[in-house]
Amino acid sequence: MNSIVDAARLTPARARAAIRRGEITGPTTGFCAGYAQGNLVVLPKDLAWDFLLFCQRNPKACPLLEVADAGQRSFARFAPGSDIATDLPRYRVYQDGELVAEPTDVAEYFDARDDLVSFLIGCSFSFESALLEADIPVRQIEEGVNVPMYRTNIPCEAAGVFHGNMVVSMRPIPHRLVPAAVAITAGMPRVHGAPVQIGFPEAIGITDLAHPDFGDSVTIRPGEVPVFWPCGVTPQAAIMASRPAFCITHAPGHMFLTDVKNTALRF
Repeated sequence: MNSIVDAARLTPARARAAIRRGEITGPTTGFCAGYAQGNLVVLPKDLAWDFLLFCQRNPKACPLLEVADAGQRSFARFAPGSDIATDLPRYRVYQDGELVAEPTDVAEYFDARDDLVSFLIGCSFSFESALLEADIPVRQIEEGVNVPMYRTNIPCEAAGVFHGNMVVSMRPIPHRLVPAAVAITAGMPRVHGAPVQIGFPEAIGITDLAHPDFGDSVTIRPGEVPVFWPCGVTPQAAIMASRPAFCITHAPGHMFLTDVKNTALRF
């Protein structure tokens, strides 16, 4: 991709096609302006009910958008004609809770078994267009890096085998614009909604903003406040804590690009 502007102008279908061809392998922040992005979790059918309950009990961190039938490789409502196994820039494969691979294609796993259930979970990248439209800066887009994400001490409500703490994403917001950022994102609960913490990372167990657990660090300028939103990497933290035998997720920041407009996910 030549520039952030080019990425923003892509349609989701064109972006997915480029990803499928291996032309895009990096984070999708700033891609397909105005369209929703999603987190991915793929689990064997015998764990799907537990994970569905985990999402329902933790809707801020895991706002569920769509669930594909076992063996199905497309999110038919959010991206007809898509291929879940090839249309994300990078995946993570876990065995017994341990990360074993980060491929750009997971078709071999879908080909090898017919019991995989795919979950599409709302992503905070989806509200960034609304922030930009309100002249609220989004630093990782400005700096061309992945959003910083941090583990917290906020416990999720357990469901079946799944448990763990919330992961949050952080964006530095000018102090005077924080109320607007809160109001805008609160109106989009299907993509994580309002922040869970503003200005005091230590209160949620974060001690070093310069070294995120996932993604990249970004510049926090004078007069800016670190603002923390629930993050769709939370399921990956739950997977590492719960250690299911097998799971596929997106690599943090490497999202599924949907055909649904962000405006459709507002109140």
